Amino acid sequence: MDKNFKFGTIEYVRPDFEKMKKDALEYADKIKNAKSYDEAKKAYLEFDKKENESFDMVTVASVRHTIDTSDEFYDKENEYLDEQIPEYMSAYMTFANTLYDCAFKNDFVKEFGNSMFSSIELQRKSYCEKNIPLLQREAKLRSEYEKIIASADIVFDGKHLNLYGIMGYFENPDRNVRHDACKAYSEFYASHEKRFEEIWDELISVRNEQARNLGFENYIPLGYIKQGRTDYNEKDVASFREQVKEELVPFCEKLYEAQRKRIGVDELMAYDEKFIFSDGNAKPIGDDDFLIEKAREMYHDMSKETGEFIDFMLDHELLDVKNRPHKASTGYMTSLNSYKAPFVFSCFNQTTADVDVLTHEMGHAFAGYTAMRNQPISAYYSEPTDIAEIHSMSMEQFAYPYAESFFGDKADKFRFAHLQEALTFVPFGVAVDEYQHIVYAKPELTPKERTAEWKKLEEKYMPWRKYGDIEFFARGGWWYHKIHIFLYPFYYINYTLTTMGAMEFKKKMNENKETAWNDYLNLCKTGGSRGYIETLKYANLSVPFEKGSVKKAVSYAEQILLSEIEKNK
Repeated sequence: MDKNFKFGTIEYVRPDFEKMKKDALEYADKIKNAKSYDEAKKAYLEFDKKENESFDMVTVASVRHTIDTSDEFYDKENEYLDEQIPEYMSAYMTFANTLYDCAFKNDFVKEFGNSMFSSIELQRKSYCEKNIPLLQREAKLRSEYEKIIASADIVFDGKHLNLYGIMGYFENPDRNVRHDACKAYSEFYASHEKRFEEIWDELISVRNEQARNLGFENYIPLGYIKQGRTDYNEKDVASFREQVKEELVPFCEKLYEAQRKRIGVDELMAYDEKFIFSDGNAKPIGDDDFLIEKAREMYHDMSKETGEFIDFMLDHELLDVKNRPHKASTGYMTSLNSYKAPFVFSCFNQTTADVDVLTHEMGHAFAGYTAMRNQPISAYYSEPTDIAEIHSMSMEQFAYPYAESFFGDKADKFRFAHLQEALTFVPFGVAVDEYQHIVYAKPELTPKERTAEWKKLEEKYMPWRKYGDIEFFARGGWWYHKIHIFLYPFYYINYTLTTMGAMEFKKKMNENKETAWNDYLNLCKTGGSRGYIETLKYANLSVPFEKGSVKKAVSYAEQILLSEIEKNK
């Protein structure tokens, strides 16, 4: 591997899945027939290296597909990989099962811990060969949804805009512009409603069928397994949602009422929610390159580790954040394991969201970069999904002292708006989660009935939400824009659970910055080597399901926001 690689010059070589299957079976035999732990360990590490190299190519193809969804080569390659990966899983599971049952399991646990075997247990529970064609069909449906989203070409303000581009107008000081932008945004989804309904209906059916093939009543328990959840369940999540309803929903109503008065409107509408201040929101003070350079300066000042990290990311061109036609309307961090390299993707739109990318997605990336350099096996390079968002959301908080670099004299505006949005987001996040529980448990619901269920959840968790004459959203269509519902089932609750951890880190940082940073660094270093609750305790964080945990986690942030509101009355 070239240590001076750049992402754009990595040569893509289509993975040879027949060879990968053969390798999986051969290395399974080597482990099964190993005469010593050293021999079994050598086989495991050799296979792990080969698999990382192959799946790095899958990642390269996937990233290049999202960078330009009109690129026919990577479009076709993506389709091919979606077909082949489920077929490969049978051979991989033979390897995984052999490792799990091998004579030297206790030796592996002694050296590497039990998490690698906990992961295999989940894979065993979530895999059966009968599901291969269903997984392939699911991948096709997900890809079609992504393509429709990426195809958005909204003519507005004399420009051709994708979804990220039109969302930039949600913060416009002119209320008519905000309204019209929101309406144009809704019309894109309304124009594709029939096909979205069909895709969603089939995804529910395909996923529920996968679950039944594994002995589950519906997809919900399988979704939890695929999210790596081993130490909490649906009841725990439901109790957390109830805490949010009791503690945060009333507080968010207060925040939005204060905002209504602040921006001088008789009734706060959905298209007003992003407009926080009467004289306009904070905006980044420079162009894309300026923001990236300021991020480099920030990470160098933050710590030795983050300084090394940002140099690695920029030197190897591992950020693609500038908006262009045909880019997928999404943001993410992924990894190239054999390069020990994270990759960050987004679409800048000249709003505060651009800075959020440089802290949130880069928080994910820093965690991956750190785990890759502190964990002995790639199974631990990434953490459970419910831990992952603590890294990103906490990094947003660690970046608060540097807001002046990005927003100049509007830095305080940014900090207030960002903190408000961190809390007001949570009710929406738990609504997304409850919606998924409802529709998978009740597959008999019609598409319009599902949308009506979303409308009920808005009334429950976001009673302030009003759309006026934006009919598609007014009848419950807002959920269609949340790609996680289509692409990453049951992931979204992670953002809300981890907001609690991020708010705890915010308070810790105020009390003792050095202690807070050391806890955060330990969180990043541990990667996936521990389970969810064990990781929380290792990083000195609370468990969000315990009674009163939501109030405890958000109380400091609530005090800050209320104090600022009083000060600026």
